[in-house]
Amino acid sequence: MERDSVHQLTAAYALDALDDRDVAEYETHLARCPTCQGELAEFRHTAGTLALAAPAADPPPGLRARILEQARAERPNVVPLRSRRLAPVLGAAAAIAAGIAIVLGIWASSLSSDLDGTRQALDAQRDALALATEKGAEQYPLQGASGTLVVAPSGTALIIDGLAAAPEGKVYEAWVSADGKTMTPAGTFSAGDGTTAVVLDRPVPSGGLAAVTVEDGPVDQPTGMPILTAPTT
Repeated sequence: MERDSVHQLTAAYALDALDDRDVAEYETHLARCPTCQGELAEFRHTAGTLALAAPAADPPPGLRARILEQARAERPNVVPLRSRRLAPVLGAAAAIAAGIAIVLGIWASSLSSDLDGTRQALDAQRDALALATEKGAEQYPLQGASGTLVVAPSGTALIIDGLAAAPEGKVYEAWVSADGKTMTPAGTFSAGDGTTAVVLDRPVPSGGLAAVTVEDGPVDQPTGMPILTAPTT
């Protein structure tokens, strides 16, 4: 006999969060349940939208200029050999290749860091999506930015559209408050083009709000006015 709770597996299935046994049971159910088929399509569309919003990792600005600069710096070290006419040419080519390798090594390190950041962003988006599709979850519009505050039984998340990166040396800090006056820190985060998803460290009190400020680093109380708020009333 099929479990009644199999209907509640749609979100987890969309996120590839089921084990093999549950996958087999759910797919058998899915083949004959139009309701779950419709919900799955909606969940996958939402997940795809969040995933595509993650910024791509681009080569650092000035990569070409650094390659040429490194190559020019290496050229004086080339010692021509009179007995072989091609030696200076080959030596210069080797120097240029060495310069390219150095700069590409720097780029690879930067790219690896960018990819780590992209994975973290995708993980946060996946977690926020799971909260948004959780039974009993409620959503509240943001004030001061485009997006949503998700309040679910198992956690709280901010999903913010088009939030630019914080100024150099700054971070975004999330806050929760029961009365709109006393703020409790709920974690710091970074942002970029597209959609930023943040799972808060603390739940939003009933009837309270979430807020975001720009700070020099993690602080115990906001040092400026919030750039966005999300009341739950």
